[in-house]
Amino acid sequence: MRTMPGNGVPAPALLAMPPFEAGARQGRLRQYQLQLIERVQAARSGALAARKELGVLLGGRCCLLDLTQLGEIVIASGVQIQAVPLAQDWYLGLATMRGRLTAVIDLARYMGQAACVPGGDSRIITFSPRLGMNCALLVERVLGLRQQRGMQCVPSPDGPPWARQALRDGEGQLWLRLDLAQLAQAERFLDAGYAGTATGKDEY
Repeated sequence: MRTMPGNGVPAPALLAMPPFEAGARQGRLRQYQLQLIERVQAARSGALAARKELGVLLGGRCCLLDLTQLGEIVIASGVQIQAVPLAQDWYLGLATMRGRLTAVIDLARYMGQAACVPGGDSRIITFSPRLGMNCALLVERVLGLRQQRGMQCVPSPDGPPWARQALRDGEGQLWLRLDLAQLAQAERFLDAGYAGTATGKDEY
């Protein structure tokens, strides 16, 4: 379905709305996205010492992403993803983001969880350019910024190198901290074709 640029709202739906309602909805979506981006940028520049990270929901599990490894956050419904033949089920396809072809990955599916179905709360989060990979993750929901200071490390089951750190916050919530730099180097992650045989250390 064709969408209006930058807001993820189907064009027919907007045409059916009174002009003031369509404009208000676009404005709210745009404002939310800008506020979230501003918070991420502010946390990057002024609060790295406090280890603030972005909380996301993946396969029903609360996870933490290092802000320095992230690019931008986009409303998933506003991104058109072109499927790639003979790719793994966790490799959703390619999307044009800021003029660049970007691979979109369902990380929950990659981790062996149920597939993430794009919805109103789902977001696509791009890798930081410094990771050297045009890649983005589809997540169920963004849970906001979380401060690692005050969290306690807890024993976690064996997992791949990029997902071995488990933390518990002051409210008892468990978080799995993901290292996207290590994920970007994983042999299995780099081989998204069905013909690929990469297994081993990256098995979740």
